[in-house]
Amino acid sequence: MKDSTSAAEIDEYLKRLFPITRSLTGQGNRETFQILEEIAPIVVTEYPSGTSVYDWKVPDEWVIRDAYIKDAKGNRIVDFRECNLHVVGYSEPINKRMTFEELSPNLHVLEGLPEAVPYRTSYYTRSWGFCVNSKQYKCLRQVEGKLEVVIDSEFDTNGSMSIGELLIPGERSDEYLISTYICHPSMANDNTSGIITSTLLAKSILESGKPQYSWR
Repeated sequence: MKDSTSAAEIDEYLKRLFPITRSLTGQGNRETFQILEEIAPIVVTEYPSGTSVYDWKVPDEWVIRDAYIKDAKGNRIVDFRECNLHVVGYSEPINKRMTFEELSPNLHVLEGLPEAVPYRTSYYTRSWGFCVNSKQYKCLRQVEGKLEVVIDSEFDTNGSMSIGELLIPGERSDEYLISTYICHPSMANDNTSGIITSTLLAKSILESGKPQYSWR
Protein backbone atom coordinates (compact mmCIF):
# COMPACT_ATOMS: atom_id res chain seq x y z
CA MET A 1 0.00 0.00 0.00
CA LYS A 2 1.11 3.52 -0.72
CA ASP A 3 1.60 6.10 2.04
CA SER A 4 1.42 9.72 0.92
CA THR A 5 0.83 11.24 4.36
CA SER A 6 3.86 12.61 6.16
CA ALA A 7 4.49 12.34 9.89
CA ALA A 8 4.08 16.12 10.17
CA GLU A 9 0.62 15.93 8.56
CA ILE A 10 -0.43 13.13 10.90
CA ASP A 11 0.78 15.14 13.88
CA GLU A 12 -1.22 18.15 12.70
CA TYR A 13 -4.38 16.07 12.35
CA LEU A 14 -3.86 14.63 15.84
CA LYS A 15 -3.50 18.13 17.27
CA ARG A 16 -6.77 19.18 15.62
CA LEU A 17 -8.71 16.09 16.66
CA PHE A 18 -7.49 15.67 20.24
CA PRO A 19 -9.18 18.66 21.96
CA ILE A 20 -12.62 18.33 20.35
CA THR A 21 -15.44 17.63 22.82
CA ARG A 22 -16.98 14.35 21.66
CA SER A 23 -19.62 12.12 23.20
CA LEU A 24 -22.33 9.68 22.05
CA THR A 25 -23.82 12.58 20.12
CA GLY A 26 -23.11 16.24 19.49
CA GLN A 27 -21.55 18.88 17.30
CA GLY A 28 -18.04 17.77 18.26
CA ASN A 29 -18.63 14.47 16.46
CA ARG A 30 -19.66 16.32 13.30
CA GLU A 31 -16.56 18.52 13.54
CA THR A 32 -14.47 15.37 13.84
CA PHE A 33 -15.96 13.91 10.65
CA GLN A 34 -15.41 17.20 8.80
CA ILE A 35 -11.69 16.87 9.54
CA LEU A 36 -11.58 13.18 8.63
CA GLU A 37 -13.32 13.91 5.31
CA GLU A 38 -10.18 15.85 4.34
CA ILE A 39 -8.37 12.49 4.39
CA ALA A 40 -10.93 10.03 3.01
CA PRO A 41 -14.45 10.31 1.49
CA ILE A 42 -16.36 9.20 4.57
CA VAL A 43 -20.15 9.16 4.27
CA VAL A 44 -21.84 10.53 7.39
CA THR A 45 -25.36 9.47 8.33
CA GLU A 46 -27.41 11.10 11.09
CA TYR A 47 -29.72 8.89 13.17
CA PRO A 48 -32.37 11.02 14.96
CA SER A 49 -32.66 10.94 18.75
CA GLY A 50 -35.34 8.46 19.80
CA THR A 51 -34.69 6.07 16.90
CA SER A 52 -35.05 2.44 18.00
CA VAL A 53 -32.00 0.26 17.32
CA TYR A 54 -32.78 -3.31 18.44
CA ASP A 55 -33.17 -3.04 22.25
CA TRP A 56 -31.63 0.45 22.38
CA LYS A 57 -32.68 3.97 21.45
CA VAL A 58 -30.53 6.78 20.09
CA PRO A 59 -30.25 9.19 23.02
CA ASP A 60 -31.04 12.89 23.10
CA GLU A 61 -28.17 15.00 21.81
CA TRP A 62 -25.99 16.38 24.60
CA VAL A 63 -25.07 20.03 24.17
CA ILE A 64 -22.44 21.52 26.49
CA ARG A 65 -21.22 25.10 26.31
CA ASP A 66 -19.25 25.67 29.49
CA ALA A 67 -18.64 24.31 32.99
CA TYR A 68 -16.58 25.36 35.98
CA ILE A 69 -16.14 25.40 39.74
CA LYS A 70 -15.19 28.80 41.18
CA ASP A 71 -14.09 29.85 44.64
CA ALA A 72 -15.53 32.86 46.46
CA LYS A 73 -13.10 35.19 44.66
CA GLY A 74 -14.27 34.03 41.23
CA ASN A 75 -11.20 31.94 40.44
CA ARG A 76 -11.91 28.90 38.27
CA ILE A 77 -10.39 25.99 40.13
CA VAL A 78 -11.88 23.54 37.64
CA ASP A 79 -12.46 24.73 34.07
CA PHE A 80 -14.09 22.76 31.24
CA ARG A 81 -12.46 25.12 28.73
CA GLU A 82 -9.01 23.94 29.84
CA CYS A 83 -9.86 20.22 29.80
CA ASN A 84 -13.14 18.80 28.55
CA LEU A 85 -12.62 15.66 30.64
CA HIS A 86 -13.43 17.74 33.72
CA VAL A 87 -17.18 17.28 33.15
CA VAL A 88 -18.86 13.89 33.46
CA GLY A 89 -20.19 13.09 30.00
CA TYR A 90 -23.90 13.76 29.54
CA SER A 91 -24.09 15.81 32.76
CA GLU A 92 -27.36 17.64 33.23
CA PRO A 93 -27.22 21.41 33.83
CA ILE A 94 -26.58 22.88 37.24
CA ASN A 95 -25.99 26.37 38.62
CA LYS A 96 -25.66 26.37 42.40
CA ARG A 97 -23.53 27.55 45.27
CA MET A 98 -22.55 24.78 47.66
CA THR A 99 -19.98 23.74 50.22
CA PHE A 100 -17.26 21.22 49.44
CA GLU A 101 -19.13 18.65 51.54
CA GLU A 102 -22.21 19.12 49.37
CA LEU A 103 -20.15 18.98 46.17
CA SER A 104 -17.87 16.06 47.00
CA PRO A 105 -20.34 13.23 46.12
CA ASN A 106 -20.26 14.58 42.56
CA LEU A 107 -16.46 14.72 42.32
CA HIS A 108 -14.33 11.96 40.77
CA VAL A 109 -10.58 11.73 41.40
CA LEU A 110 -7.80 9.17 40.94
CA GLU A 111 -5.80 9.20 44.16
CA GLY A 112 -2.99 7.03 42.81
CA LEU A 113 -2.38 9.26 39.78
CA PRO A 114 -2.04 12.82 41.14
CA GLU A 115 -1.96 14.60 37.77
CA ALA A 116 -4.55 12.47 35.99
CA VAL A 117 -8.13 13.51 35.27
CA PRO A 118 -10.48 10.48 35.22
CA TYR A 119 -12.99 9.96 32.43
CA ARG A 120 -16.56 9.36 33.55
CA THR A 121 -19.92 9.38 31.78
CA SER A 122 -23.57 9.28 32.78
CA TYR A 123 -25.16 8.35 29.48
CA TYR A 124 -28.29 6.65 30.74
CA THR A 125 -28.85 8.18 34.18
CA ARG A 126 -29.59 11.88 34.43
CA SER A 127 -26.92 13.13 36.78
CA TRP A 128 -23.96 15.50 36.84
CA GLY A 129 -20.40 15.56 38.05
CA PHE A 130 -16.85 16.83 37.71
CA CYS A 131 -13.61 14.90 37.22
CA VAL A 132 -10.54 16.48 38.81
CA ASN A 133 -6.92 15.70 39.53
CA SER A 134 -5.63 15.31 43.08
CA LYS A 135 -4.29 18.88 43.24
CA GLN A 136 -7.65 20.34 42.26
CA TYR A 137 -9.46 18.09 44.71
CA LYS A 138 -7.20 19.27 47.54
CA CYS A 139 -7.68 22.89 46.52
CA LEU A 140 -11.47 22.53 46.48
CA ARG A 141 -11.42 20.87 49.89
CA GLN A 142 -9.48 23.80 51.35
CA VAL A 143 -11.83 26.49 50.06
CA GLU A 144 -13.68 28.30 52.84
CA GLY A 145 -17.30 29.14 52.22
CA LYS A 146 -19.34 28.10 49.22
CA LEU A 147 -18.22 27.16 45.74
CA GLU A 148 -19.96 28.27 42.55
CA VAL A 149 -20.78 25.13 40.55
CA VAL A 150 -21.95 25.56 36.95
CA ILE A 151 -22.56 23.16 34.08
CA ASP A 152 -24.10 24.94 31.09
CA SER A 153 -25.61 22.03 29.18
CA GLU A 154 -28.88 20.80 27.71
CA PHE A 155 -30.45 17.79 26.02
CA ASP A 156 -31.86 18.18 22.51
CA THR A 157 -34.66 15.74 21.73
CA ASN A 158 -34.42 16.81 18.07
CA GLY A 159 -30.74 15.91 17.90
CA SER A 160 -29.03 12.96 16.23
CA MET A 161 -26.16 10.51 16.38
CA SER A 162 -23.51 10.82 13.66
CA ILE A 163 -22.12 7.65 12.07
CA GLY A 164 -19.34 7.67 9.46
CA GLU A 165 -18.82 4.86 6.98
CA LEU A 166 -16.76 4.16 3.88
CA LEU A 167 -17.00 1.10 1.64
CA ILE A 168 -14.07 0.44 -0.71
CA PRO A 169 -15.23 -2.21 -3.22
CA GLY A 170 -12.69 -4.88 -4.09
CA GLU A 171 -12.39 -7.62 -6.69
CA ARG A 172 -14.26 -9.83 -4.23
CA SER A 173 -17.36 -9.01 -2.17
CA ASP A 174 -15.81 -10.52 0.97
CA GLU A 175 -15.09 -7.65 3.34
CA TYR A 176 -12.54 -6.65 5.91
CA LEU A 177 -14.32 -4.60 8.58
CA ILE A 178 -12.36 -1.86 10.35
CA SER A 179 -14.28 -0.30 13.22
CA THR A 180 -13.40 2.51 15.61
CA TYR A 181 -15.39 4.88 17.77
CA ILE A 182 -15.22 8.65 18.18
CA CYS A 183 -17.24 9.18 21.36
CA HIS A 184 -14.36 9.92 23.76
CA PRO A 185 -12.88 13.42 24.10
CA SER A 186 -9.21 14.32 24.58
CA MET A 187 -7.76 10.83 24.95
CA ALA A 188 -4.93 9.91 22.60
CA ASN A 189 -4.44 6.16 23.07
CA ASP A 190 -8.08 5.36 23.83
CA ASN A 191 -9.70 7.17 20.95
CA THR A 192 -7.74 9.61 18.79
CA SER A 193 -5.22 6.99 17.64
CA GLY A 194 -8.00 4.72 16.37
CA ILE A 195 -9.71 7.58 14.56
CA ILE A 196 -6.64 8.70 12.63
CA THR A 197 -5.22 5.21 11.98
CA SER A 198 -8.42 3.80 10.47
CA THR A 199 -8.93 6.88 8.28
CA LEU A 200 -5.33 6.87 7.03
CA LEU A 201 -5.66 3.15 6.29
CA ALA A 202 -8.68 3.93 4.10
CA LYS A 203 -6.71 6.66 2.31
CA SER A 204 -3.82 4.26 1.69
CA ILE A 205 -6.11 1.56 0.28
CA LEU A 206 -7.82 4.06 -2.03
CA GLU A 207 -4.46 5.26 -3.33
CA SER A 208 -3.30 1.69 -4.05
CA GLY A 209 -5.93 0.86 -6.66
CA LYS A 210 -8.76 -1.65 -6.45
CA PRO A 211 -8.01 -4.14 -3.66
CA GLN A 212 -8.58 -7.88 -3.86
CA TYR A 213 -11.03 -7.83 -0.93
CA SER A 214 -13.57 -5.15 -0.13
CA TRP A 215 -12.93 -2.93 2.89
CA ARG A 216 -15.57 -1.30 5.06
